[in-house]
Amino acid sequence: MNNPLRLVIDAVLVIAVAVLFYLHFASKPTAAPAAPVRKVAISTDSTSQATSALEAVADTDKVAYVESEKLLDGYQAMKDARKAFEAKVKKWSAQNDAIGRQFQSAVQKYQQTAGALTQEQRAATEQQLEMQRIKGGQEQQKLQQQAAEEEARMTKQVLDRVDKQVEAYGKANGYRLILISAPGGAIAYGRKDIDITKEVLADLNAAYKKK
Repeated sequence: MNNPLRLVIDAVLVIAVAVLFYLHFASKPTAAPAAPVRKVAISTDSTSQATSALEAVADTDKVAYVESEKLLDGYQAMKDARKAFEAKVKKWSAQNDAIGRQFQSAVQKYQQTAGALTQEQRAATEQQLEMQRIKGGQEQQKLQQQAAEEEARMTKQVLDRVDKQVEAYGKANGYRLILISAPGGAIAYGRKDIDITKEVLADLNAAYKKK
């Protein structure tokens, strides 16, 4: 029989995360431009590097984007979350399959003995089978709901971490705006020189490793 929980995890790991990632950031209002920073002319060579660093942070015209699929596929926190989620899904799938097998076994037993039963006994057994079918369906639906809720919790936890880290990266590197490029999203084209997926991913994994 078909395993509905397997359909749930396939949808989660292939499509839903990337879409939620895009919507998560797309729903956030664009930050207002930072107030202009007044540059101070310093002529001494010993402080030239400090001046250059200040000007980089003060640059409010920098705009870049990251590719959501590459970012999430390479983010170790997402890999760990998926692994933990898959372990739970295997357990739920086993419970789901057990419910189906129990019902099929009861039906087969009834079919084998139906000829020896009276009409009243057959009616009573069929009623019991119907009640078992309904109860089993409710238990399977509960397992699917549990899987969906766990997927939502896992996704939110990872995206919240990404949100904070990308914001910190943007502020530290003087970006006015960092956009999210996702399948079916609003960014149809972006120059590769403003694609900072690799840099942001390295920053995310470094922060997660320190966690």
